[in-house]
Parts: sequence; structure tokens; C-alpha cells
Amino acid sequence: MRFEERDSVQMKLDRNLLITVLMGGPGAERDVSLASGKAVLKALTDQGYQAVGVEAVDETPEIPEGTGLVFNVIHGTFGEDGGLQRYLEGLKIPYTGAGTETSEVAFDKDLSKQRFVAENVPTPASEMVDCSEGVRLPKMPVPFVVKPPREGSSVGIRVVKTEEEALAAMEYAAEFDKHLLVEEFVEGRELTVAVIDGEVFPVVEIIPPDGEWYDMATKYPWLSGKSGGSQYVCPAVLTPEEEGIVKAAAKKAYDALGIEVYSRVDVLLNSLGDPYVLEANTIPGMTETSLLPMSGEEAGLSFGELCVRIAEISLGART
Repeated sequence: MRFEERDSVQMKLDRNLLITVLMGGPGAERDVSLASGKAVLKALTDQGYQAVGVEAVDETPEIPEGTGLVFNVIHGTFGEDGGLQRYLEGLKIPYTGAGTETSEVAFDKDLSKQRFVAENVPTPASEMVDCSEGVRLPKMPVPFVVKPPREGSSVGIRVVKTEEEALAAMEYAAEFDKHLLVEEFVEGRELTVAVIDGEVFPVVEIIPPDGEWYDMATKYPWLSGKSGGSQYVCPAVLTPEEEGIVKAAAKKAYDALGIEVYSRVDVLLNSLGDPYVLEANTIPGMTETSLLPMSGEEAGLSFGELCVRIAEISLGART
């Protein structure tokens, strides 16, 4: 499938426009963000655009004077939760990706879940557990997955297969947030789907190492100096019916959250062919080997072209 150019919200990117690539941030995904930022900065300059990199260390990063667009690659806390978006809007500086309110909802797994349920997006059953006055166990029987609702890249997540594992998993997750999302465990193929300006891209399958699940260590083995990690297949080997079901679920999630510009939606597909949307990532990884660029390349967009396209669509969305 070749990516179709959409002129409805796309603006031509002026080569004289100063683009500040904002990376790093104060959250747990800082190192991953720095890798994304360096890759995007190189891609934009290689494409002939004026771009500078800024490493944010707190929630008031200094934006160079004359910046016409901030290309946001701060993953997780501050960059993806609406904080940076609100800050840049106060400075009246356009930025890439989803807006403030959309970012807040998409980043919060509980708020996203509420929206998915309201809009009939297929998603695992869940409950919220308040651990503010001490760690409690959920009513949901094992197996389940416990998640801090406002972290990215699987930070703080634990898969609980037995009752003996439950308390330790809840205690660990509660180190990151006292209000925890507990989801039913769904056995299935791990898939992710890029949606850019409403266009659904080829599906990527994530294959973690045997006996492991897709956590920080298997996503980014280089962070801990390890080799190996997960494998990826793009396009995922699916029947036409399965592909249609997965893409439809991803698009429905994207629309339910009202996401502007682009996102990467994570979907599980069980053995019966039923899809389950887990979340939508509004600032997904942006290195040349990340999953959204992998899908873009399969659709006919080089990494550099993808970065330019995101910038152009974002400018259209902000004007």
C-alpha cells in the first residue's frame, strides 16, 4: 500500500522555518526520547530543513527564538500527557502531534478506557483500584495485568498469572501511581497500527522473546546493554479478514479519542480473531527502527519523508 497524500489539513513545510526538535524530558522515557530526537533532527536536516535540537530537563524548556514549529518527541510524562502542549500553547508556538485535551485523555489509560467503552471500541475488561491508603487487590480474578495509568513504555506494568504474584505486582505498580488500572489478561498476538491524518498504515506484529512479554527490556534492550529483544514483522502476516478487523479497531480507537495528526494504536488479536485495543500512543518512538517509521516505510514513506509529513500535517492542524 502506498501512502496517499491528503491535502485537507496539510501545509507545505517552508525550508526557512526554524524547527526545534524537543527531546528528553523529566520522565522515565528520557533515554528513548533522546534517541528519537536525534534521529528526527538528522532526518529533517538531511531533508534540507532548518532544525535544531533542544534537550528538555524540566517542564519549562527554553525554546529558541524564532522557532516556527516544535517537533515534539518527548515520550511519556510531560511530552505526551498534555503538559508540554499546554506550555507551548501559552508561548503561542505550534507543535507536532495531538492537542492538549486529546493528549491528556490518550495518555491516561483510565480515561482512554472510559472513552473506548463509551464508543464501543473493543478493549479488555478492567477496574480501577485505589491504593492511596494501602495496597489492595482487585476484585478481578487472575490472570490480569496491572498498570499505572499515567506512564508509557510499559513502565510499572506487571502481568499476574497466579494469586501468589498479585500482591507483589500491585505493590510494584503502586510505586508509580496510587490509582491502578487492572485489566483482564488477553492471550493473543501483539500488533500495533499507525494512523496518520486518519489514514491507517500497515500492521506491525511484535514478537517478544520466548517466555517474556513486551516490557521496557524487550522493547529497548540497548538501554540495559543487552542484546536481543523483540522481533517485528511488517506487514504482519494476517488474513485479509484479520487485517481488516485489526485496522478497523485501531481506527475506531483513534477516532474515539479524537486524536489529531498521528498515533500508534496497540491491539491484541486473540485466537478467535477478536481484537482488543490496549492504548493509543500519541508520541510513539521515532528512531529509524521504531515501529511507526517501520510501518511508514512499508507504506512507501522514508523516515525523512515521514518526519516532514508529520510536521506539515501538524502545521495544518494548528492554524
